[in-house]
Amino acid sequence: MRIFENLNFDFLGKRKIAYAISGIIFLISVISVVTRGFHFGIDFKGGSEIVLQFQDPVDIAVIRGYLSNIGLGDVEVKTFGGETGVMIRTEEQVIPSDVYPQVVAGIEKEIEKIMPGVPRQIIDSAASSVTYAFENTDTTNTLVDALFDAGFQSGRISEEPDNTQMIVSVGIADWLKENLREKVADNPFTILKEDRVGPKIGDELKRDALLAMIFALIAILIYLGFRFKFIFAIGAVAALFHDVLITFGLFAVLYGVIPGLNLDIDLTVVAAFLTLIGYSINDTVVNFDRIRENIKIHKTRPLFDIINTSISQTMSRTILTSGTTLITILVLLIFGGEVLKVFAFTLLFGIIIGTYSSIFVASTLVYEYATKYKKKVEF
Repeated sequence: MRIFENLNFDFLGKRKIAYAISGIIFLISVISVVTRGFHFGIDFKGGSEIVLQFQDPVDIAVIRGYLSNIGLGDVEVKTFGGETGVMIRTEEQVIPSDVYPQVVAGIEKEIEKIMPGVPRQIIDSAASSVTYAFENTDTTNTLVDALFDAGFQSGRISEEPDNTQMIVSVGIADWLKENLREKVADNPFTILKEDRVGPKIGDELKRDALLAMIFALIAILIYLGFRFKFIFAIGAVAALFHDVLITFGLFAVLYGVIPGLNLDIDLTVVAAFLTLIGYSINDTVVNFDRIRENIKIHKTRPLFDIINTSISQTMSRTILTSGTTLITILVLLIFGGEVLKVFAFTLLFGIIIGTYSSIFVASTLVYEYATKYKKKVEF
């Protein structure tokens, strides 16, 4: 299937319009980054992320109200996947010291409900758990099972037949359950996942993600410098910077604007950017290959005409490839669920801007260089 087979469009003649468009978008992105900044996920800033799945649809505003003053600081509550899913984020990794006694009191209350007056002793209290000792194994086993059925993360210290010790988790998720269990008693829920990342690990991941993108761009620059002329490599990498910076700016511009779309920057977003870099450079290399072929064939033809003709000749391939990829990305965006939504959204916009830059940024920079320094591009 071929479209635009006899296309003859003056792409380079429109380059100043393209420069203006890129400049305006880039300026908006920079202003948004400076004024609004980026919003990092717990992968990078540290904290806890808990996802709850309710049996029936819930009102996010009501859940937010229930969790606004439970001792965890600023708690962020969002929908997750649909009307029955809730994502809760907090910068705390463990239960705060002033909240810890309340969590233990909740465990004690549940134990009293199951076995009133049962003899017990707390033999260890850690930041994320509390350990009980009982008089016999039957009591221990009964309480472990009953607490687990009640929604607590309880377990035996060991599987030895004479074990009389029980450990109960006192994590962020447990405190959330404790606060929501009675308030939404008519709408049972389960914990789908709980992720915790310390601030030190978050900083390391942030640095490693940045280095991954920088090394990818350097590797591409070196590769294209050998495969084409160095100016082609500069044009391609400049186009990639154009794509990445504008797409990053989009996160600052649209954060909190599109309902149901979480635009926090996390490892999934970094994976999307690395995918975008690979996709965009592939499109640029196809154009450069055609330009190189035409330069070898039409040695006396002006570079202006050669670049326009080359882009026109590859336009059919560009539209078909980008179009079919965008259809796949749209399916992921609509049906891929909450986890893949931000990945698909990043690629959706990135592919559009990447296709644009391979035509109006990478190739035009080669022409601008050759014209300004009066260099003849030969292979």
